Amino acid sequence: MSMETTLTREDIVRLTERIEGAQTRAYAIPKLTNEYPNMTHGDGYAVQTELRRRFIAQGHRHVGWKAGLTSKAKMQQMGVNVPSIGFLTDRMARPENSAISTGDLVHPRVECEVAFVTNKTLIGPNCTKEEVLEATDYVLPAVEIIDSRFSGFKFDLESVIADNGSSARYVGGGRARDPKDLDLRTLGVVMEKNGEMVAMGASAAVLGHPAEAVAMLVNILAEMGETLPAGSFVMSGGITEAIAVQPGDNVIARFQELGSVSMRFVE
Repeated sequence: MSMETTLTREDIVRLTERIEGAQTRAYAIPKLTNEYPNMTHGDGYAVQTELRRRFIAQGHRHVGWKAGLTSKAKMQQMGVNVPSIGFLTDRMARPENSAISTGDLVHPRVECEVAFVTNKTLIGPNCTKEEVLEATDYVLPAVEIIDSRFSGFKFDLESVIADNGSSARYVGGGRARDPKDLDLRTLGVVMEKNGEMVAMGASAAVLGHPAEAVAMLVNILAEMGETLPAGSFVMSGGITEAIAVQPGDNVIARFQELGSVSMRFVE
């Protein structure tokens, strides 16, 4: 993925303010390429980086990263050959079994993911799946609540990168496991909404192995001049399709070998 940029500093600040407003006040905006049709992936990451800087300045704690577009079908659909990434902060985290408000979200959807917690620094640009597994303290089951801020849930890769990969909330649960004790390629996952099964999949949907998504995330970070520190919380990308939720919905994600994660949604 090229990190070439075309936006001026003034453009980056303007678009960051647009994204920040949509995220913090929960309203939809047109995709950014409507106004900036020549916007590049690098421009998207420049906006995302400025957004991260602003959130940290406001007291958010940067705790990790998430990978998006990690299924081959999604990448082909978007015309890319690597996932996108976004940052995670402590204010996005919600406890297991908690009530999650949708009033401050635009298009909330949930998807099942394997989360990694690292105990060593990972450095690109040639990070491998094996290095990720060696640097993983434990894995746990998680649900990401994504929320694209773009009108009609329609966007392109440049815009979604700027929108921090549609990051909104995340919930970890189940039980922490050493990845060496599992076959992370073959974990079955079922998502239930209001007692009915709405999605199912296997962890191999994430680039053949969730640790491959983390390695690619580390390599994208290297292109941005960054590393993945020890102690990072990393969401490896959706195993299942993203399912829309609304107030009154109860969601439980059941992971083979890892246990379950549950939450409910309120106004």
